[in-house]
Amino acid sequence: MSLQPVILSGGSGTRLWPLSREFYPKQFLNLLGENSMFQLTINRLDNIVDANDPIIVCNEEHRFLVLEQLKELNYKTNSIILESIARNTAPALTLAALDILNSNNSDTVMLVLPADHIIGNTSEFHRVINLGKTLAEKNNIVMFGIEPKIPNNSYGYIELGDLINIGKDSKSIGYRINSFIEKPDISIARDLIQSERYLWNSGIFMLKPSVWLNAIKKYQPDIYEICSKAYDKAEIDGEFLRPDSSFLQKCPEDSIDYAVMENLDGQKESNSFVLPFDSMWSDLGSWSALWGIRDKDSKGNVQIGDIQAVKVKNSLLFSNDKMIAALGLEDVIVIETSDAVLVTHRGNDEEVKQLVKDLKIDQRSEYQTHRKVHRPWGNYEILDSGEGFQVKKLNVKPGASLSLQVHNYRAEHWVVVSGIARVTIGENQFLLKENESTYVQIGVKHRLENVDSKLLEIIEVQSGNYLGEDDIKRFEDKYNR
Repeated sequence: MSLQPVILSGGSGTRLWPLSREFYPKQFLNLLGENSMFQLTINRLDNIVDANDPIIVCNEEHRFLVLEQLKELNYKTNSIILESIARNTAPALTLAALDILNSNNSDTVMLVLPADHIIGNTSEFHRVINLGKTLAEKNNIVMFGIEPKIPNNSYGYIELGDLINIGKDSKSIGYRINSFIEKPDISIARDLIQSERYLWNSGIFMLKPSVWLNAIKKYQPDIYEICSKAYDKAEIDGEFLRPDSSFLQKCPEDSIDYAVMENLDGQKESNSFVLPFDSMWSDLGSWSALWGIRDKDSKGNVQIGDIQAVKVKNSLLFSNDKMIAALGLEDVIVIETSDAVLVTHRGNDEEVKQLVKDLKIDQRSEYQTHRKVHRPWGNYEILDSGEGFQVKKLNVKPGASLSLQVHNYRAEHWVVVSGIARVTIGENQFLLKENESTYVQIGVKHRLENVDSKLLEIIEVQSGNYLGEDDIKRFEDKYNR
């Protein structure tokens, strides 16, 4: 039987603010090298026997990030399911299970993977996946557990039941799941670790689509019914599958763990198991977690970017845009981006999530976007802004184009820095080269295209009494926005 990977990529990663933002969350960031965590998750599928191309469930706002990062790896996907509104992992997995049964007409085992986890030992990952498949093919639910290192209230804890032998060697073992405790407080977590009968829940699951759908129907019938209706009315849009948003808006928001796993009792219901997983593992859920897994200097510091540190100990200093100069600090986290700086004690960074909620309440744009904003045609960066004006730098990829559009409240002046642009303004179309410019009046249809083989760089000066991104009316768009 083949294996169907399902990658859940709908998270917002708020605890890694200010680098992680709503429109560019942590799974798409390069925090550990050249590849993002999403790409590392994709690469981890290589060499898994009988694995199909993955199904990816993501937020609609991230759809072009997913396509771009897949393209960088030359990787294909079976389906990209778009959530118009985030409803957590239980509805996401329900949509994926429905898609597998309806599209492939095959109840093949799902390998359910979060897009934002770090796994140190790929061969160990492949080993336990092969073991888990053996159990999952027999209509069992299989979870993967990590030995707890410290009390942590950010993870679920799995209580081990009876030992079972899956293979012939001593490592081919598993346990029935006795109980599941989702994110206990720190004192309870300390007691669980001391009992030596609990593993951290890694968030990786294996089970058949039918097994998941039966479980979600039993424990959360509202989620099952609404997701079924949303899927039945789904539309195909190029590479994307769009479940009906009017139904998804009514769907309860719940995680796989709370919705189903906490209801399982392996001693009474013999179909839930956990396999120990011997590897470095992290969900990289906080800046302290990144400090914990990165190489440190002789003073216990992790320094990323342009850093000058004197008498600094056991700290994470992350420069993304400007130099950080730190003096006489210990156990701190300093994260710098072009438009925001986070400074916190290394023990307090779990509270970053609340800080981001406050930014959202205050309607601050920093919770949502960076100064550099990614688009399917490339990206733009806000260089300066003030009353009645805004200056951007546009980077348009070779062969890409902005939509044919009109603005009702702003005019635009374009200057080509490098490359060759084909410009449409009203009924006129012409080429602009380096150091040439043009002007687009309010209310006039226009389009910008890169007809060169290299990046097109444009300085755009906007002027008007409203400069919001929602002042766009599109007439034609190759990306179906």
